[in-house]
Parts: sequence; structure tokens; C-alpha cells
Amino acid sequence: MNIKQINEVKYIIEKEGNMNANIVIFSNNKLLENIKRDRTLNQIINASTLPNIIGNLLLMPDAHEGYGFPVGGVLASPVEDGIVSPGICGFDINCGVRVIKTNLTYDEIKPKLKTIISELFKAVPSGVGSKIKIGLTEHDIKNIGEEGVNYIIDKGIGIKEDIDYIEENGSMKGANIEKVSQEAIKRGIDELGTIGAGNHFLELQRVEKIYDDNIAKEYGLFENQVLIMLHTGSRGFGHQIASDYIKRISDYNKKNNIKLVDPELGYAHISNHIAIDYLEAMKAAVNYAFTNREIITHNIRKVFERVFNKSFDELGLFILYDVAHNIIKEEEHIIENKRVKVFVHRKGATRAFPKGRIELPKAYRDIGQPVLIPGSMGTSSYILSGMPQSLTESLGSTCHGAGRVMSRHQAVREIPPNKTLSTMREKGIEIMVKSKNLISEEAEWAYKDVDEVVSIVEKAGISKIISKNKPIGVMKG
Repeated sequence: MNIKQINEVKYIIEKEGNMNANIVIFSNNKLLENIKRDRTLNQIINASTLPNIIGNLLLMPDAHEGYGFPVGGVLASPVEDGIVSPGICGFDINCGVRVIKTNLTYDEIKPKLKTIISELFKAVPSGVGSKIKIGLTEHDIKNIGEEGVNYIIDKGIGIKEDIDYIEENGSMKGANIEKVSQEAIKRGIDELGTIGAGNHFLELQRVEKIYDDNIAKEYGLFENQVLIMLHTGSRGFGHQIASDYIKRISDYNKKNNIKLVDPELGYAHISNHIAIDYLEAMKAAVNYAFTNREIITHNIRKVFERVFNKSFDELGLFILYDVAHNIIKEEEHIIENKRVKVFVHRKGATRAFPKGRIELPKAYRDIGQPVLIPGSMGTSSYILSGMPQSLTESLGSTCHGAGRVMSRHQAVREIPPNKTLSTMREKGIEIMVKSKNLISEEAEWAYKDVDEVVSIVEKAGISKIISKNKPIGVMKG
């Protein structure tokens, strides 16, 4: 493959042979060498052979190999006659990040830090197959799938003000629970309010540095402030939906003799009912994930109220923003000098809309969207802001995290758990983790340098760094 360097942080693979689109890579020379080590570039080239693609395929600096399509990839297809692909969205539909602000400083929370982490570990179940009994029924799950956070807030969990600070206002329109299997509904009943395992986490952070005082003020951020970052998705509910439709679309492709370079890139044209069914089911998983994060937020607030003996509003526990990074969204973009409606597939990529976009909350419409970028375990996380160039360069998208450089198996083989634990203790970070293997799987050395990743997207002009946040307490499965 011929990779041309355009500037310090942008590369292009021009279409040739059976490719139907160019591929734009946001990276630098060092991270590009990391990307070359696995099948990431082969996967994005394979995806470029799909029909009805519009614009460039995109790779973010945190990109790495995924199921069929790389994590950190973006693909668009026209709404009018396009395609949708469950594999390109991914198994963890609406895996995303929520940041909750507090008005507490690090000095105020430090004496109670161990207690808070311990109480959060009890209140928010984590780990493989983690469950919680909060009295929800199959009927509730069906309503959550179609209504999202509105339904759970009406039941007294969460607050109405939260809705304004969640992407899609916490309820993606067009969800249809009738398109969701009974198995998915069954799996979803006791997993709402849980984190799960893998790279999902609940983390307390300290704002170490502010880079843009004006935007930080509008976001309600200040130095030494304590933030809570939550990273989780649609759990077994979304995974089952993805599995069901990957199978259905694979069967459809075989039946209709649709040739694929990689069977994991199965797709259906929007004119086919299977594509519509998938989108309606996917939206139910999106709503489930937003609701999952809302229930966890409710339980976080309860913990802080108990520990500090103050109400959550006195403590300033309000949402900064909640963003998805595994999703297919219908959006309007100018592509090849035409205004078009497209299905934007983002897999391990975050929407990064600049000021002026009507999709943004009123509070951020004149500033730009907060972009939430978690680092690896024990390293910094960032708050970024969407920039105008994202619309011309990256379909309004940016990175979603640090991005792996080691497989989970390699990390377990090569990184002793004690190395991670001692390093985090040296940094003064409180940690509670259920699985010893997970300590190695999620160690900072298994990931790219998040500082470098966010530097690249800022240099590319697609998002701007607003704050750098250091972990002070980590809770994982």
C-alpha cells in the first residue's frame, strides 16, 4: 500500500484497484508505525471496497484492529441509497463516556478518597457478567429501549436537567423494541446500572491543567476540581443485538451472493428491511446505554451524598456531557461540495461538532461540543472541544481514547499485575479491581500515549484541548 504524508499529522491512502474511497489517517510517524503492526490498515482498505461509500474513510490516531473494521475508524454512506453494517458499528453499541462535574477540590476529597472508592465499588457493580437488582422488569427494558433516559427519570432515577447534557438527549428517535430479540431483553434486565469489564471503568479525576480559560469556564471546569468519568456501554443487551444482526446480515449476504473481501464487513442496503430492522434495534441499544450511565450517575450521587452528608446539588454533581463512540448516526454534512444526509458509522471515534450545530445542547451551541477522551488506567484523560475543521476534515469526528498497542493476551503475558499496582500507588491513585488479569490487560503500557493522541487531533484542527485530568481513584471490573 502507498501511504502519502500530507503534513505532520495527516496521511492518505489513495483509492486504487477495487477501493471505492480514499483513506485519510490522522497520526504521526511514531503512532503510524504502531498502527502498521496489526491488521488495522488492511481492515480499513477492505472496508473501502464496500459499495455506496461517500467521502473519505477515516482513521484516528488511537486506531487499532477490531472486528472487521478498525477501532478508531469512521465511514459514511448516503441515507438515500446507502448501506449499514453492524460490524462497523461494533458489538458494544453506544459504548461511551460521561463526565460528571463536582464543585469539590482535590484537597477537599483527599481525606475521604478511600471511603468514596470503596463505596462506589459496592454501589456500581463491575466485572464480567456484573448484575444488579433494582426491580426492573421486561416491560421496563422494552420502554427503556424505546424511550431512553426519559423513562427511567420518570421513575425517579436521575434528574430532568441531565437530559440536556446527553447526546441525542438520551433518547435516540426511531428505536423499535419489536426488532430486538427476547434473548437480548432477557440479558438486559439485571445489567442496567453496571459497568462490565474490559476497558470500562469509573474514575475520579483531578483537573491538572486548563488550556483554554474561556471554554473551560463555559464548561464549568477549573484547576484542581474533582471530576467523575464513567466509561461503559449497552452491556449484554447491545452485544446480543449486534450478534443477532451480524448473523442475519451474513445470511442475507450469502443468500444474495454478495461478495465481501472480509465476511466481518457484512452489510445491507437501506432499501432492505434488514437494514431498517438493525437500525431500529441499534437505537434501542443506544437508549439502553444512555440509561445505564444515567442509573450509574444516580448511584454515584447517592454515594457522594452519604459520604459528605450533603445533597448532590450542593456538591455540584451535574453532567458535563455524555457522548457515544460506537454508533451509526444520521447526520448532515457537506461532502464533495454537496450537502448530504449520511449514515456516519463511528467505531471507537467520538463526535466532535463545533459551535453552531443544532444537535448540540443550548449551553454549548455557541462554544462547541465537549469531547471526552479517557486515557489508559493510571494516565491522564482529557476534555476537548469540537472545532470547525472537524466538519471539513473528519465528518465531525475525533479520537475516542488512547488506543491499544498490545492485545489483551499479550498484556497478560508481559505485564505483571504488581507492576501496574505499584506504579499506580506511586502516583497516589486509589484502585479497586475485581480481576487480576484485568490489571494487566488495562495497564498503561498496553496502550498508546494519550498525550500524543490528543496532540495529533489538536494539530489536525479537528478538536481542541481544554483540560488535562489526572486520575486519583480508579474502579474497574
